[in-house]
Amino acid sequence: MIEVAVDDPRRADIAALIAEHLRDMHSTTPAESVHAIGVDALCHSSITLWSAREGDSLLGIGALKQLDASSGEIKSMRTPEAHRGRGIASRILDAILAEARRRGYAHVLLETGSGEAFAAARAFYARHGFVERGPFGEYTDDPNSTYMESALRISAARP
Repeated sequence: MIEVAVDDPRRADIAALIAEHLRDMHSTTPAESVHAIGVDALCHSSITLWSAREGDSLLGIGALKQLDASSGEIKSMRTPEAHRGRGIASRILDAILAEARRRGYAHVLLETGSGEAFAAARAFYARHGFVERGPFGEYTDDPNSTYMESALRISAARP
């Protein structure tokens, strides 16, 4: 059974997956255009990280950074290659978006690469309702970045 839950970025298997993610980002993107963050940054109080696990096996991670009272940013989505194609990223994204709605966010944003290596990521987010937009927050126009956003529908019956 796959369980998606809030987790600690400092756990050894999560830290190893984050290190893999950073190595991959630096191998496909110029350093000045890499916006992936490490374990220390993921421990900031504005960031919540989820893991997907099957027993003791780590299947993937994803994080939500609070930008302001009405918006958040997806950070550090990563599924190890051995577990891709199983819907793990969708489960993590569903948990992140559910939390964003619970927090009352009007939208969730993200930055991903614009190169061919990121085509699957852009298609994944588009399938989940994200649309391209311009830079946000501290991001600037960058030919190596694609910025996306999802407007969240928030139930009127929020607790």
